[in-house]
Amino acid sequence: MELRHLRYFIAVAEEGSLTVAAEKRLHTAQPSLSRQMRDLEDQVGVPLLSRSVHGVELTAAGRAFLDHARLALTQAEAAVEAARRAAEPLKPAFALGFLTGTEIDWLPKAMRILHDQLPNMKLTIASQYSPDLAAELMRGRLDAAFMRREKQESLAYQRVLAEPLFMMFPSDHRLAAQEAVDLPEIVGETFIITSNTAPVFRSLIAGYLERSGLDIKPAHEVDNLAHAVSLIASTRAVMLMPAYARNLLPWSVTSRPLRGTAPTIDLVVGYDKANTSPILKLFLSRLDEIAATQSHAP
Repeated sequence: MELRHLRYFIAVAEEGSLTVAAEKRLHTAQPSLSRQMRDLEDQVGVPLLSRSVHGVELTAAGRAFLDHARLALTQAEAAVEAARRAAEPLKPAFALGFLTGTEIDWLPKAMRILHDQLPNMKLTIASQYSPDLAAELMRGRLDAAFMRREKQESLAYQRVLAEPLFMMFPSDHRLAAQEAVDLPEIVGETFIITSNTAPVFRSLIAGYLERSGLDIKPAHEVDNLAHAVSLIASTRAVMLMPAYARNLLPWSVTSRPLRGTAPTIDLVVGYDKANTSPILKLFLSRLDEIAATQSHAP
């Protein structure tokens, strides 16, 4: 008994016709298929098909044989695939994460670093909040991530950029007529701050407002940039955000730099100290090349 016997039998059983199975499924002549089915029945020792002018039907023996034939064919195909995979060298994998929104600037640059390795490795990309990226690094699900400096002892960081903060507000806001904004100019405005989904950034903003001595208290908290943009547009609020967020603003929201020395927040590449991946080592060794090309000038 050969695999083709099983394949032919399954096609006949599913089509209910020797002629249809021969022409549409197997692309062979109907007399040849009939001979194959008779050969199969001779090998099994019992009739598997009941033939009539209306087509063919499975006998009780044929119905029992069909389930096992499908299983045998599936196992044979799985065996072929397993053999082919075993014959191929295992591709190394590299998983890269991004603080949501930063991939616009940094994914193309990361790909240039990894260009020579791409044909020989499996690359996966993730986009998440910074605390979630830290958790994935510690679980070994990511090799490196563009993120903030989270307080995790097992992680190490390499800075790629100090991002200045920008003031964001509706495009028709009175401050949009200016080239830059002084912080005292937003006193009395509805002010938005990020929630604890971004603790590093929230702490930076809270400290900056406290040091200013101005009466600026957050009216709302937001979990992500999409939420922030929606609230800015709907409530005519203002918010401080890192420079990268400008890439994601719709027409209804705009930004201006802060006048004078604006606070900055580090964008870093984080990785687990115990990770010995040679691809990670290569990636880290060339980060300075792409960091030097990045600019967030207004």
